[in-house]
Amino acid sequence: MIKFLFRSIAALFALSLPVTAQETSIPTLQADAIPSVLEKAVDRFIRPGYRDFRDRAGDFEEAMQVLCTAPSQERLDAARGAFGKSVEAWSKIEIVRVGPAIEANRFERILFYPDRKGTGLKQVQAVLAKPDERATRVETLREKSVAMQGLGAAEFVLYGTGSELLLQEANGFRCRYGAAIAGNLAHLGSELAQEWDEPTGIQNAWKHPGADNPYFRDDREAVTTLLGILVHGAEAVRDQRIETFYKGEDARTSPRQAIFWRSGLTFASIRGNFEGISALIDQSDMDKLLDPDSRSIVNSIDFVLKSLSRAAGAVDADVEVSVTSPEQRSKLDFLLLNSKDLILRLNDDFGGALGLGAGFSFSDGD
Repeated sequence: MIKFLFRSIAALFALSLPVTAQETSIPTLQADAIPSVLEKAVDRFIRPGYRDFRDRAGDFEEAMQVLCTAPSQERLDAARGAFGKSVEAWSKIEIVRVGPAIEANRFERILFYPDRKGTGLKQVQAVLAKPDERATRVETLREKSVAMQGLGAAEFVLYGTGSELLLQEANGFRCRYGAAIAGNLAHLGSELAQEWDEPTGIQNAWKHPGADNPYFRDDREAVTTLLGILVHGAEAVRDQRIETFYKGEDARTSPRQAIFWRSGLTFASIRGNFEGISALIDQSDMDKLLDPDSRSIVNSIDFVLKSLSRAAGAVDADVEVSVTSPEQRSKLDFLLLNSKDLILRLNDDFGGALGLGAGFSFSDGD
């Protein structure tokens, strides 16, 4: 059923278009460029992105194992650094919320967020309070709640209440649990990389749309999904990353609802999301889908993305500070305003220029 998600999105999209809009917009889409764009999206962005996450998670697993064997502040710092690299790698590729990433609950197992009711946090705290050895082995940890397996759980192990125990006991439960989480992340990264590296698998489906293709019947459906990745990714940053803790100048703030607030990686993650969107556009040469007279649309999107990435990198890493300091709040306001602008440029301007229908929202079906 999951394999037909792409087709369902594309079908909804087509139904939302008036015939006249389709007729007047289709010539703008440079059909000859589609095969190359799809191939580059897969080979230059998606496959390298999953490989990078797999490798960074592998480094994290190794750093945790070293820490467990002989705890020291230097080794704890190294494990935290490796965790940060894993977060950054995932943040860039997580915009690809289609295909293998959403099968077998992989996405939630890597990152269970948002956790508005604190369900995941309670489960992690519970296993730390009442140790269960099944949580210290990758093969049995995978059988537990998705909230106990991923980056959020790893962050609490490394930075949450009781993290000082990591320095007090060799091969302690908390450290071995953290090492199992890291191993699970590396395993999931390997699964994703293998799925996309298989020549006859999903990469072939992306590169060769057709009547017998379980994902895309034609090039147009594939391009619709590619643009949908960008739009949904931009909406997720605004709705699930920023507005989770900051909705504007006069609204109540919730800094402890921010992703990775304990580790100070909130804005590194947000920056990574914007960089992922930018990289997908650049690496796949998506501007080539438009005729030369319309390519300034992509240039303007690139400008907004670079501005958002710089702004995210300039916000104080301490979320408590970012929501209380007037100077920092102005940066958050910039992120809110311009992330909305990004969504409109991707959905209305770029989508409209491709003949995919201005005003359609990929995520909520407006």
